[in-house]
Amino acid sequence: MSDAPLHTPAAPRVRDSTWRDAVLANGSVVSIALFFLVVCVIFSFATDAFLSAPNLLNILRQSAPLLIVAAAMTFVITTGGIDLSVGSVLALVATLSATLLQLGLPWPLTILAMLAIGTALGALQGYFIAYERIPAFIVTLAGLSVIRGFALLITGGYSIPVEATSPFVAIGRAWILGVPAPAWIAVVVLALAYLVFNQTPFGRYVTGIGANAEAVRRAGVNTQLNMLFVYVISGAVSALAGIIVAARLGSGSSNAGQGFELEVIAAVVLGGTSLFGGRGTITGTILGALTVAVIANGLILAHLSPFLTPIVTGVIILVAIWLNFRLFRGAVRSR
Repeated sequence: MSDAPLHTPAAPRVRDSTWRDAVLANGSVVSIALFFLVVCVIFSFATDAFLSAPNLLNILRQSAPLLIVAAAMTFVITTGGIDLSVGSVLALVATLSATLLQLGLPWPLTILAMLAIGTALGALQGYFIAYERIPAFIVTLAGLSVIRGFALLITGGYSIPVEATSPFVAIGRAWILGVPAPAWIAVVVLALAYLVFNQTPFGRYVTGIGANAEAVRRAGVNTQLNMLFVYVISGAVSALAGIIVAARLGSGSSNAGQGFELEVIAAVVLGGTSLFGGRGTITGTILGALTVAVIANGLILAHLSPFLTPIVTGVIILVAIWLNFRLFRGAVRSR
């Protein structure tokens, strides 16, 4: 009788299965990376200025608020939730920043106050979602309207200027080592988000809550507190984005951030985070946000109508959701 193993042919199948699992795990990031490169190539041929250093730095500066908030939205959507109020929080913080600076409040205290307000708004919405079990869509849709309403009430529909000599504006206009300050802030936030999402128990809890909240709760995790904290983070970084926008523009406007929530959601789902929860990727979100920013910038450089931007963004959301649904439904069925 031969001593050869009876199951030798299984080895290739094991390798194939491992390869397939790796593709399923990282396929969304690879696909958005390829799409990002295609978009960059198209605009580099369509316009002469796209690949110029000033334009690339301008993209980094303008996309910083999007990158910052998209990082937090990755946590929110991975839990199976949504935050539609991020644009309104941005607008309220921008208007309040300009108002407080005009009233003579020192700029460091203004920044701390704005971060506290953003955190409080996130905590308030998170409480209704996590503890009162009201759907996140309903809570944050109400927040979108109410918070934007307060911004309109404060400004009366007008912009509030920020003194150009104030150190506050350096947050949005300064350059550090040849790179815009907002880009450096975005890098720090994204690095922290990546580490927290991938290397900490909280990040694992976020993914677990989205996949099976009841199982995580039975494992002894306070799912309600973790869910609350996710929205606290979203509110805080939305406030940070509002500070950057007010500093860069030198004014606070209640119209700031209109449609911003759609851009953020588009960036996150385009990057491969599942709208059904349980799967997220910070790397994909970064590529998704840069893709959205590059498309908006490229359309302007190509002298196309700026009104095409929301159309393209809407199409991106639809296609991303469709692919998201097909990909992750297929992944679940294959298990």
